Amino acid sequence: MDITINASFLPHTDPDASLAFYRDLLGFEVRNDVGYQGMRWITVGPPGQPGTSIVLHPPAADPGVTEEERRTITEMMAKGTYASILLATPDLDGVFERLQASDTEIVQEPTEQPYGVRDCAIRDAAGNMIRIQEVR
Repeated sequence: MDITINASFLPHTDPDASLAFYRDLLGFEVRNDVGYQGMRWITVGPPGQPGTSIVLHPPAADPGVTEEERRTITEMMAKGTYASILLATPDLDGVFERLQASDTEIVQEPTEQPYGVRDCAIRDAAGNMIRIQEVR
């Protein structure tokens, strides 16, 4: 089998703040920005990796989600427990310095983990947990 990961989905609460985070701070390319009924779906991805994307989507846009579920999703996003993603870089310290100099919420500074990786943890503009792992 030849299967790849094409896109992962993360919710956003403010499309402009998400663009500032992923495009301006992390340096991702904007690949698509689609509005529909007052909502926006924004596809971003790392330069040079056209086959890998993150779709930033409005939370609970699915019409089958109840109002109670919407509240739960909003509460979980605020705590950073609704969605997460793992990114990687060969320069964890450099990336972390840039994040720390911005208004990014730092959850964990670069740390050698007992399971064999060195990483840090932050939250994006919507509260999603992002771990950034050092590629050695």
